[in-house]
Amino acid sequence: MEKLRKMASDMIRNIIADNMPRTAVQSTLKGHSFKGNVYLIAIGKAAWTMAKATSDYLGKRLLGGIVVTKYEHSQGEIPDVEIFEAGHPVSDENTIIATGKCVELAKSLTENDELIFLVSGGGSALFEMPLEGITLQNIQDITNQLLASGADIVEMNMIRKRLSAVKAGRFATIASPAKIFAVILSDVLGDRLDSIASGPAAPDLSTVEDTLRVVKKYNLKLTSLQSKYLAEETPKAVKNVETVITGSVRTLCQSAANVAESKGYTPYVLTTTMNCEAAEAGRFLGRIAADTHAEKTFFAKPCVIIAGGETVVTLKGKGKGGRNQELALAAAREIAGLDDVLIFSLGSDGTDGPTDAAGGIVDGGTLSDLSTAGFDMDEVLLENDSYTALAAVDSLIITGPTGTNVNDVAVVVIGG
Repeated sequence: MEKLRKMASDMIRNIIADNMPRTAVQSTLKGHSFKGNVYLIAIGKAAWTMAKATSDYLGKRLLGGIVVTKYEHSQGEIPDVEIFEAGHPVSDENTIIATGKCVELAKSLTENDELIFLVSGGGSALFEMPLEGITLQNIQDITNQLLASGADIVEMNMIRKRLSAVKAGRFATIASPAKIFAVILSDVLGDRLDSIASGPAAPDLSTVEDTLRVVKKYNLKLTSLQSKYLAEETPKAVKNVETVITGSVRTLCQSAANVAESKGYTPYVLTTTMNCEAAEAGRFLGRIAADTHAEKTFFAKPCVIIAGGETVVTLKGKGKGGRNQELALAAAREIAGLDDVLIFSLGSDGTDGPTDAAGGIVDGGTLSDLSTAGFDMDEVLLENDSYTALAAVDSLIITGPTGTNVNDVAVVVIGG
């Protein structure tokens, strides 16, 4: 098992390194011809890394800018760039202040200016200016309802964008007549531009009918003003924006496959659109692992089976955890007693849910270790307390904030 753990550690390190946005961002900038005065605004969990890459590439061509990122995700000063840290996954007062600064900059731009708009996952919470009459508390409340409901990112952002003055293409309108060059690091399955950070510089593809279905599906509690805004249509055209996507979950899965192959394992990418309850995904991958161990599948050992995407957790308990930790924990029972199987699930940004862990890693001995430590699997999952349980058996993945954000990847490692 030590060999598998070492391989998993190497794989995690390489997956993150391969998906750092510096090279991708600079390659994208190299292919673009800038005219006039150049400024930047970067939002999201990878905002600092993307902004630093831009600053290093442009040098004195960059006249100024603003970074808005999650707490503890900034890594120092960037010349002529203001850096703000704010709340995620729920907006806070600093979010509003930082977004206000971005709006001031956007409003000051002219037709002789170009704005590099760097967008990464987490931007929906980190970039927010509520519509007139909507309060920060209203935004926080609806976000908490959505987080607890099990809604996926597209559904969540359908609601949030309709209560915001900077989402759903509205920020692009604010920056007009300046041109926007949007460089996107996608954390949304299918790379829907209107869902990545709720599409501040993209036309909205969702309709009022789509939005009201989400409200009904999750029985959301709304104020009368929120209901009014949700019943109004959003902008469907944005004319001053050029957009390039520099990274996504597909690159994350390919990195995992490359590492597996380099170590003599046959890689199989099962999906890049995993989107279901985390515990169900864990049980499913665990069963695939057990069947492959028993040579009941077409996967040839030794192999690595890879699933990328973003699962959800419908909160039922009051424990501490995240979707990647819950996935790994749920998989542990399915592979109990197998000495050549390991499963890990990793959030590429290094922060899984409201915890300091990036995910969880389990093997054939984890269930026994949990039992010895006094944990009952069913009770832990019912309480959504995966962090506590995995921490007790040294099965958390701790990377710290990584500087990138391209969804999650779950990996099954099966020895020969």
